Amino acid sequence: MAEPKKQSSPRKTGTRRSHLVLKLARRVNASSPVKVRTTKRENSKTLTK
Repeated sequence: MAEPKKQSSPRKTGTRRSHLVLKLARRVNASSPVKVRTTKRENSKTLTK
């Protein structure tokens, strides 16, 4: 019998909970002197200030 096809690209598990990671990162940025990368758009704002 024929074998089933293998999945060509692995499922992206890292991107699924990105909204939770973002929420955490924003909380850290609010209180910590060490800033965490959130989004491209948000980071460009903080860099230009």
